[in-house]
Amino acid sequence: MKPEAWDWSVENCTIARAMEIIGERWTLVVLREVFTGVRRFDDMRVRTGVPRQVLTNRLAKLVEQGLLRREPYQEPGSRVRHEYRLTEMGLELWPVLVAVLGWGNRHLADPDGSPLRVEHRDCGGEILVGLRCERGHEVGAAREVLPRPGPGARRRTA
Repeated sequence: MKPEAWDWSVENCTIARAMEIIGERWTLVVLREVFTGVRRFDDMRVRTGVPRQVLTNRLAKLVEQGLLRREPYQEPGSRVRHEYRLTEMGLELWPVLVAVLGWGNRHLADPDGSPLRVEHRDCGGEILVGLRCERGHEVGAAREVLPRPGPGARRRTA
């Protein structure tokens, strides 16, 4: 017997669409850098080791897709350059990166722990990502979640 999901098309899947934008390794690394305050091309390249052309392409794609915007700056005696700032759309990805960080910390960290910690600015408490339904109930385990067709779901055609 096939699962209920089999009856529904995935042609307009928003997970697939999101992964078209953020699903490549260097893209998430670039977003991590901007989220942590590293906004200039040369700083990102040196800090991450990402090849110049790859970084150029990733930044251009993130700007084109609306996650980053370019802001001009000029060092004394130098030409105008650009740094990259998160847009509102880009800022909304922060919980996704924090969730990936938390998963990585639990399963992939060195014995000494994670090299990155995210804290609440007001109290210093570590930021955790969790699931909550629209009615306010905390969801403690993945098995408590039931995937269902949404309003944009389309039945598969044979």
